Amino acid sequence: MKMMGEGLTKTAGKKLKNLLEVLTTNRLAGVLVGTGVTAIIQSSSATTVMVVGFVNAGLMNLKQAIGVIMGANIGTTITAQLIAFKIDKYSLSIIAIGAALYLFGKSKRMKYIGQIFLGFGFLFLGMNIMKDIMKPLRGSQYFRDMMMEFSHNPILGVLMGTFMTILIQSSSASIGILLSLTSVGAIPYSAAVPILLGDNIGTTITAILSSIGTNRTAKRAAWAHAMFNILGATTFLIFMYTIPNLTDYITLFFKNYFGTTDINRLVANTHTGFNVLNTIIWLPFAGVLAKIVTWLIPGEEKVVTKGPIYLDERFLDTPALALGQAGKELERMAQQAILNVETAQRLFMENNLGLFREVEEREENIDQLEEAMILFMSKLSQRSLTEDQAREVNNFFHIINDVERIGDHAENIAELGQIKVEEKMPFSEKAIEDLNYMFARVIETARLAIKAFSDNDLELAKKVLKFEDEVDELETTYRKNHIQRLNEGLCFPGSGVVYLDILSNLERIGDHSANIAKIIIEGIKK
Repeated sequence: MKMMGEGLTKTAGKKLKNLLEVLTTNRLAGVLVGTGVTAIIQSSSATTVMVVGFVNAGLMNLKQAIGVIMGANIGTTITAQLIAFKIDKYSLSIIAIGAALYLFGKSKRMKYIGQIFLGFGFLFLGMNIMKDIMKPLRGSQYFRDMMMEFSHNPILGVLMGTFMTILIQSSSASIGILLSLTSVGAIPYSAAVPILLGDNIGTTITAILSSIGTNRTAKRAAWAHAMFNILGATTFLIFMYTIPNLTDYITLFFKNYFGTTDINRLVANTHTGFNVLNTIIWLPFAGVLAKIVTWLIPGEEKVVTKGPIYLDERFLDTPALALGQAGKELERMAQQAILNVETAQRLFMENNLGLFREVEEREENIDQLEEAMILFMSKLSQRSLTEDQAREVNNFFHIINDVERIGDHAENIAELGQIKVEEKMPFSEKAIEDLNYMFARVIETARLAIKAFSDNDLELAKKVLKFEDEVDELETTYRKNHIQRLNEGLCFPGSGVVYLDILSNLERIGDHSANIAKIIIEGIKK
């Protein structure tokens, strides 16, 4: 299942990232997105873990998260539906096709499709082997008695399913094992249903574990998943206890309306039907569910101002999403670097030394972000990446360095401003006018570079290069003019050194902005 999920994720690429970005406050949209993403990555636990990460980063609120979680429960039933198809006898043929595509495919996309086929084929081969191994259980009187106990006491079945899923950390895998038992007649349908409900509860443990160390809202999202599945299972159990032979009625329903008689198909349909029905019942009450978990985990969130916000190792297993998050963090880092350039300009022009500490604190945060981003991207580079993703990771390393250098030059300018104020250096009106104009052009160039990066915009990137050429010309012209003023005795020599150093730092900021634009242009062309 992991191999198949990886292949599907690589094939989906940026579409997966875009799918999660269409989230709105519309709960139904959240359900559809959760269903789609889980169907692609073949794991409701993985989807919920990503949702916890989004909530922790402040990209999704609790109500949105609950909608996606509900959808994830539906999406995870796709695995059981696939297994229920009687195509296990073709498993070796599917593996052969997958191997041929993976080994001899000319394009990367063809290799990823081969990986999907390989995973799919291995899934059914594994099911075949499991069924053969489990056939002797039919003759075990002890096992049959235990399964009948689950039929008569569904709570035991729920506990069994919960424990099994917690143990192997995958509801899809535990349902696969359940289907292998039902297919050989080792477990009757009436005993399979409570185990199925337990599988749904057990799968929530992964998200709960992943929420350790996150903020309160992320913890609430993880526990909302558990509450949703527990409430659904409890409701179903109440019906099982109050309506005699409920499983017989369900069997009759699927037989009459869907023509289902095969027990595996019956279990798979029950799994899907339960999660769809549970979502329909609880979706209108998502707000109530949010209030319950808020009551369980009280308190207000602290606003994060330092360190990374969007980086979360939960996303590393899904590189397309990890790159999206890294992009948001890099954009945030760049905005702080540009803000430092603006603050340094104000310090110099307004003689306001109080702004120097502000520049220093922001520069410390930029350095922290650089360190965190390098570590995150290094870990991501060790994952299974597509060729485009590997290139994008490499580009990130270069852009992170350029953004950090912009921050360094901003700090240099602030230090020069401090010298100007402390030593009461005079500057001519012409020098101040020239500096203000160059500051404006450099800041605009840097902002355009970050905008081009965020939007992956070729035209904006080209515009950055034109602006940078203008900045180079300004630096050359202003330097010549200043030397001429010095020769004419119109400028104070000490001020001249500071003036030229500021020009040099501004020109270097323009160069780093151009570096970012060149990386974008090169990436788009490839």
